[in-house]
Amino acid sequence: MRGKKTTQKEVAEVDFSKGVRGLHHVPASARVYMPVSIERACGNIFPQRGEQRCGTFVACNEVLKRDIETKEKRK
Repeated sequence: MRGKKTTQKEVAEVDFSKGVRGLHHVPASARVYMPVSIERACGNIFPQRGEQRCGTFVACNEVLKRDIETKEKRK
């Protein structure tokens, strides 16, 4: 709870006996999609590709990949 300070007694009462080790583990080989927030002014420059829900996602990745390639060439 925000704003409430926990005491040592409350922390000691946490029960992890039914916890599962590695429940939320993501393997290194897994493809992970990270949500990002794009400002409206920036988001408007990405083309909407028909009715595809991933149009902005794909366009954003293309721009980022080009930016990475450009920076790699400068090295």
